[in-house]
Amino acid sequence: MPWRDELLSRHARRKNDSHWRQRSTIESPQGSQVVVGGKPLLNFCSNDYLGLAHHPKLIAASVAAAENRGTGAGASHLVCGHSDLHHQLEIELADFVGAEKAIVFSTGYMANLAIPQTFLGRGDLILEDRLNHASLIDAGRYCEASMKRYPHLNSLAVEKLLIESNAPRKLVATDGVFSMDGDIAQVGSLQTLCEKHNAMLLVDDAHGFGVLGDSGAGTLSAHDIGVGGNVLMMGTLGKAAGSFGAFVAGDAIFIESLVQFARPYIYTTALPPSAIAVTRAAIDLIQTEPQRREKLNQNIELFHELIAACPELASQTMKSPTPIHPLLIGSSTAALQASQLLKQHGIWVTAIRPPTVPARTARLRITLSAAHESKDIKRLVDVLASDSMKAIVAQSSKVQHNSTDSSSQASS
Repeated sequence: MPWRDELLSRHARRKNDSHWRQRSTIESPQGSQVVVGGKPLLNFCSNDYLGLAHHPKLIAASVAAAENRGTGAGASHLVCGHSDLHHQLEIELADFVGAEKAIVFSTGYMANLAIPQTFLGRGDLILEDRLNHASLIDAGRYCEASMKRYPHLNSLAVEKLLIESNAPRKLVATDGVFSMDGDIAQVGSLQTLCEKHNAMLLVDDAHGFGVLGDSGAGTLSAHDIGVGGNVLMMGTLGKAAGSFGAFVAGDAIFIESLVQFARPYIYTTALPPSAIAVTRAAIDLIQTEPQRREKLNQNIELFHELIAACPELASQTMKSPTPIHPLLIGSSTAALQASQLLKQHGIWVTAIRPPTVPARTARLRITLSAAHESKDIKRLVDVLASDSMKAIVAQSSKVQHNSTDSSSQASS
């Protein structure tokens, strides 16, 4: 089949399955309210958890850095792109999360790809939670080590796989906060197992950094686990920090190994001065303005209270101590209908569908921010609890049930 015909066929299948993705164009800064297609919408799908993406101090830092240092880094870190700004940010990040050293990457995807490639080779083993972020899964696929995926949050399965393995080097990789479910990894159990079986633990804390822990240092900090020894932490800077980029923190020997051997780091232009300056300003605000996390936690509690008052809604909503709260719909078509209903009421929540989530678990991924006011959350829940939304969810549940029955009958 010619390439164009094959691509058209793939497109048609995705559209027929209600999995076709379309980009919405935002015409405003990120915030609790954004403008899309000329229409203001309450934004409940952003990862700007602390409301920093349009903060005046971050904007001022960006402008000053561009004026003083220009607009581009000019080269990769190992050529001439590593400035004193990058160096100082790495020191500040390491200090913030309590690690010996940190290294800044251009994206979280690249940071995750780099780690298994650097530390594992043929004959080694990487274990991954089945619901890990796509970047971690791809990191396992693209390195030379064997990859095995264990059932979600199942520490017993991890221990069994570690015991059975004769691999000389083993790495367990997990999200800290799972991006589509909002639940938290059992990092304490995983660290204990990794220490017992001489394995490394990698925690991708993209959605925990800035949010969890007394100081906002993330999932490991919230569980009183240090970043060091056999533990590596990856954090992204484009979510709670309102900036761009990522970092890996851990013992100096591991970080220096990434400098020497990590291809996604070595062969990529360094982040521009403005992004580094913005991140430094954000890290300062995260530490000096704990009221942002307090406000976020208040919003999470309010959302829980309002959802609990509607049993039908509560049964479909995955309760989480994080800003991420999925409302399970089931079918992709129904999830799109639910998202469109919200948009008609001036609320933006993206429908998340396979292959991002498992089959028949399409959902509305609701995210809360410190920038939301109580009235915003009440307005959201009012629409979620409306008869129109209930009808969409009920119809989806009926379709899913019939589909499951048909599958069972076909296989019997």
